[in-house]
Amino acid sequence: MVATAVRKSLKKLKFYREIQLPDFASKEPIPIRHFNFKFDAKELNHRFFRNTELASAYFEALSIFLTFGEDLVIETARYHRDFVQDPILKQRVTALIGQEAIHSKVHNEWNEILKKHDFPVEFYRFLAKNVFDYGFLKFPQPLKLSLMAGIEHFTAVIAEYAMKHEYIFDEIIDDEKTKALWQWHMLEESEHKDIAYDVYQLLNGSYALRMAGFALATFTIIGLVSLGGFLIPFLRKPSNMISPTFWKDALYSAKVIFSPKDGVYGSTFQHVFDYMRPDFHPNDHDTSEYLAYYKDKLLNQDTGLLARYMTKEFFPPIRAA
Repeated sequence: MVATAVRKSLKKLKFYREIQLPDFASKEPIPIRHFNFKFDAKELNHRFFRNTELASAYFEALSIFLTFGEDLVIETARYHRDFVQDPILKQRVTALIGQEAIHSKVHNEWNEILKKHDFPVEFYRFLAKNVFDYGFLKFPQPLKLSLMAGIEHFTAVIAEYAMKHEYIFDEIIDDEKTKALWQWHMLEESEHKDIAYDVYQLLNGSYALRMAGFALATFTIIGLVSLGGFLIPFLRKPSNMISPTFWKDALYSAKVIFSPKDGVYGSTFQHVFDYMRPDFHPNDHDTSEYLAYYKDKLLNQDTGLLARYMTKEFFPPIRAA
C-alpha cells in the first residue's frame, strides 16, 4: 500500500517541462569499446588501492554492486531513449547503454576472480538482486531516471578524483589488469557523465525529483556500498576483528577515503553536493583536458595500457528520431 501511495503522489508531480537544450551536435561522439582483460586469479592484488585492505574492499564491494546499478542504468536509458527526439542525444544514449553493458560484463568477470579469493561475491549478489528486484527496479520510471542521473553523478565524481590523482594507479605495479580495469572505467564514466543528466532535464526537469534520486544514490553508494566494503575483511577473515594490524590498516583506509586533503570522498565533498544546486550541470566540472590526456596515454596503439586489451571500438550511428 505504501508503494502504491508513493506512485500516486509521484504521478501528481509535473514531470515534463520544456527547457533550453544544449548543443548536442557540438559534443564529441562517444564510442563503445570492447575489452578482453583475461583476468587471472593468480595475478590479483586485493590490496590494489593504496596498498590497503579496507579501502580496497570499498572498491571491491563497489565492483559487485555496480553491475546491478549498471543494469538499472541500461534498462532506464533504453526506456527513455524512445522519448528523446534529438538524434545526436539519442545516439549518445545508445553509447551510454553500450558502455554500461560492457562495464557490467567486465566487472562480473573481475568479480569471478574475487570469488576465487574468498570474497563474498555470491552473498552480495544475492543481497543486491533483492534490493534491485524488489526495490529500485519497481520504482516509477521518472524516479528511476532521476536515480540514474544521481548514480552517474557519483561515478563522475570518483572518475574525476581518479584522473586528478594519477599516482593512485602508478602505485599498482603488480596487477596490470586490475589497474587497466579501473582506469578504463574512470575514462568512460567521465566520457559519458552528462548523458543521463541531459536526458533527465529534457524529459523531466523537476528539482524535487532530482533530489529524491540523488538521496537514493547517496544512500546506496555512500551507505550500502561502504557497509558492504567494511564487512568484506571480516567475512573473508574473521580474525581481523581482533587483529591490531588490520585496525591499523582501517585507520589509514579511513584517511584514504575520508581525508579532506586528498580522500576519495573527503576531498570531493563539495563536488558531490554541488549536485544540489538548482542550476547544476555535470560539465560545470570540466574534465576535457584530463580526458584528452588519458585517451592519449591509455589508448595509444603502441604504448597504451588499454590498447593491448581492447578488441573492438565503434560509434553508434545517428538515426532520425
